[in-house]
Amino acid sequence: MPSDFPKRITLLGSTGSIGTQALDVVRAHPTRFTVAALSAHSNADLLIQQAREFRPAAVVIGDETKYQAVKAALVGQPETEVLAGEAALAEVAGRPTTDIVLTAMVGYAGLLPTVAAIRAGKDIALANKETLVVAGQLITQLVREYGVGLYPVDSEHSAIFQCLVGEERNPIEKIILTASGGPFRGRSRAELASVTKAQALKHPNWDMGAKITIDSASLMNKGLEVIEAKWLFGLRDDQIDVVVHPQSIIHSLVQFEDGSLKAQLGLPDMKLPIQYALGYPHRLPASFPRFSFLDYPQLTFEQPDKTAFRNLGLAFEAMSRAGNAPCVLNAANEIAVAAFLRDEVGFLQMSELVEDCLSRVSYLADPSLEDYVQTDKEARRVAQERLLKQAGKLAN
Repeated sequence: MPSDFPKRITLLGSTGSIGTQALDVVRAHPTRFTVAALSAHSNADLLIQQAREFRPAAVVIGDETKYQAVKAALVGQPETEVLAGEAALAEVAGRPTTDIVLTAMVGYAGLLPTVAAIRAGKDIALANKETLVVAGQLITQLVREYGVGLYPVDSEHSAIFQCLVGEERNPIEKIILTASGGPFRGRSRAELASVTKAQALKHPNWDMGAKITIDSASLMNKGLEVIEAKWLFGLRDDQIDVVVHPQSIIHSLVQFEDGSLKAQLGLPDMKLPIQYALGYPHRLPASFPRFSFLDYPQLTFEQPDKTAFRNLGLAFEAMSRAGNAPCVLNAANEIAVAAFLRDEVGFLQMSELVEDCLSRVSYLADPSLEDYVQTDKEARRVAQERLLKQAGKLAN
């Protein structure tokens, strides 16, 4: 076994889709990975179950009202410290007993713990794309300053990362992010006006949490991935393309200056990119199902419809504006998706809310970390005010 194993993992967001699959990877490689710490926002029951199995040095429950329940459940496990709240996430992420932090939290909540982990010199396996969407310039500066590894977990970015191994001297001409198109691929804007939450939650290829599934249906997830790719791979805006690939077999492609394309292929299974990020630079054996071309005799591609799916265009616009615009985009989208999941807005109204916030929230060209924090708060306030105004009009 290589000398850099076993790796001690702190898993932020252990009860979500990425977190539970990451623990499957740990189970498959018990001599290569150990669990240093686990965190969950509110799923105390699953966090307790995970803590009893993996016996980490610490667990954090984000919802402080559930602290006593977790503490009581683990009272017979003295080696596991029980903590609660946002500050505890950042503290645990930087502990010396950790080698790599897998950030699998959803949304803006992943930013500050990731910053804390980088400043503590920890490598990052990044599943929380919002960290780079919100503060990409700051995060990449910190990664360089502290000399840590930043390993993407999103399947598209993992694909690009894998294609670039051994190509350090060869400049990228462009990258092509693939998108499944979601459950509403091919529908017009008029048809999207009447889609339901239940329909939006049925992704054709991937099993994900509710927020990411809705983002995939609206193509906002792909827009966030575009911004993430810019910072991960040091690209100009015009070096990033998106193509719809309904089969989700080609996870993304890199084109080099000689015109050659490299792609990474595989079945849609998040455990592979999770394992690659945690084990990097080693490819570890896996029992995942293997892809066969005979099972997929046709791989098809088409242009995304930025008119029907306005969110993708808004993400490109926010990336072009730079500064704190992507932070506004992300915050407004989180409010919009939550409202959609509560049946308070329609599918197309999510884009309208995001566009409104981008035009109304104060623009900053060169924000600091504190500026990002304040921008997030302002964008959420503006979005909530618009929702309240809209609800008032409907009531009248």
